Amino acid sequence: MKKVGVCQEEKDLSYYKFFEMELAPVPEKKLQVFKEGPSKVSAVPFEKKQLFLEGKDKNYCQVGYGNAEDGTGFVCNTTYMPGVTGEMLDWWFPWHSVGSDLRYKIWDPEDHYFARADDVAYVCDPAVPMNEKTWGVNHYIIEDVGPGPEFLKLCFKNPEDYGYDSSAIGTDECQSMVCAIGESTCAAAMTHKWYPYKDGVMFCSRFWIGFGVVDGKIVKTLPEGERVPEIMPKGLFGHNIKEFTNLASILPEVYRENKDLM
Repeated sequence: MKKVGVCQEEKDLSYYKFFEMELAPVPEKKLQVFKEGPSKVSAVPFEKKQLFLEGKDKNYCQVGYGNAEDGTGFVCNTTYMPGVTGEMLDWWFPWHSVGSDLRYKIWDPEDHYFARADDVAYVCDPAVPMNEKTWGVNHYIIEDVGPGPEFLKLCFKNPEDYGYDSSAIGTDECQSMVCAIGESTCAAAMTHKWYPYKDGVMFCSRFWIGFGVVDGKIVKTLPEGERVPEIMPKGLFGHNIKEFTNLASILPEVYRENKDLM
């Protein structure tokens, strides 16, 4: 695939070398899941998302995509990231949302065009703890998850405001996390959590497609009787396994060279 465009200013940045690299290959097992079609096992329901945070959702889908009985879509992925630490990931999510667009492009040079936080002063404030720098911040994004480049607004939340019991954060099953509601052609809820595993971290993603914010609450917004088209969770799954495989590959070095730069 062709990579997205970059300008000379981006080429002059020290981390442009990560853009030039070949993308890390997605494991064959995950490519097979993508090709085989929807999972026969559904994701943990959104209203039971605390089970995911606490690592008690093992009977539900862990890697795959599809539709729940109510027509909403789901995407599940688990990525082992050797050499990556929780601190690196706490840093990565705010870091790529400020500064040059190249920060977002190196994550997935073929599909990521633009990402920008709407409150740069907050994100860059050294008084704000690293793991809180996404809280209450919206990221405006252009990315391609299959059908072509699309504008997306990701509204990141404090986990408590998202409906999680934060006592699970800082445990063996969840060292840290980010969560957001995505606004685009089809609203979706998203959570990424991670915890130490072997010589790195295990990074776990869940998306619930067809959920949005109504009167301040996260609820199913997909109209009754309708069904999220399969292409949506399938495209998002394909994108997710691609971008996080590549992030796992580059993050240790990106962090080592840029950790003091926000």
